Amino acid sequence: MNYKNKNEELTKMGVTIIDINHTYIDEKVEVGDGCIIYPNTYIRGNTKIGKNNVIDMGTVIVDSIIGDNNQIINSYIETSKIGCNNKIGPFANIHTNTIINDNVVIGNFVEIKNSIIKNNIKSKHLAFLGDCEISDNANIGGGVVIANYNPLTKEKTKTIIEENVSIGCNSVIVSPVVLKKDCLVAAGSVITKDIPAYSLAIARCSQINKENYTKKEEVL
Repeated sequence: MNYKNKNEELTKMGVTIIDINHTYIDEKVEVGDGCIIYPNTYIRGNTKIGKNNVIDMGTVIVDSIIGDNNQIINSYIETSKIGCNNKIGPFANIHTNTIINDNVVIGNFVEIKNSIIKNNIKSKHLAFLGDCEISDNANIGGGVVIANYNPLTKEKTKTIIEENVSIGCNSVIVSPVVLKKDCLVAAGSVITKDIPAYSLAIARCSQINKENYTKKEEVL
């Protein structure tokens, strides 16, 4: 089927395609009514999209299942499952059998790989979440990295983050570890051990100020 014919078919079924000449949807793709699809979007393979989604410019979706009432902005989604009422992007990269449940915010330049992201979770910018399971109501600060690969054993391991965990900006979580419920990770920490529930984990050197370090000597 010509992609323009596919677009025209979808518009008759209640899908709004802003520009049928610059939107590319494979024949097998299913799109629910009430969806709005903007130009320069590519939807390929065995993808199924629910109702009332907004799929904004530059998005690529491949072999994935998308629920209802999501906003997806200029992002890449492959072989993954997205639930309902999520906001994704811009510039998010979700791939390798990732599952995202409901009411989740995945912001700009966040990559998620082979992970389960449950409900009411926020990761708004500049994070890598690989091979992890994150429970409800977690907050992932900017610059957080889950270090899932061991270069010595060539293995990837898993991190478990329980409910209500908050991870401060620019922290590194070195797998495999478990962050128990309601714990906090201080910004800039490198976590290599499990964190008990209700704890604050701080894993960084103390600040040292060397006075007059940059002061220039007076020339006589």
